[in-house]
Amino acid sequence: MKQSLALALKPSVVKRALKYAVVVGSILIAINHSDAILRGELPPVRLFRMGLTVIVPYVVSTLSSVGAMREIGNKPSSPNVSSQLNRHP
Repeated sequence: MKQSLALALKPSVVKRALKYAVVVGSILIAINHSDAILRGELPPVRLFRMGLTVIVPYVVSTLSSVGAMREIGNKPSSPNVSSQLNRHP
């Protein structure tokens, strides 16, 4: 658990997840809430749902990155494993 949290908080993982959250979240908000936005109907509950819409792709991206890094780290010794884990795209 501690290893997963450490990986999830790596700057490269956070940066990637934020990019996906902004792009995918914006698209999903446009699809799911554009009618209310155009009508100006944005009560707090809708704003909360829009926030969740952005959080979901962030979490999915983070979990995917952590899972991939853990999988690479659990493979038998390979000369490039540590360099792959420490690399910052």
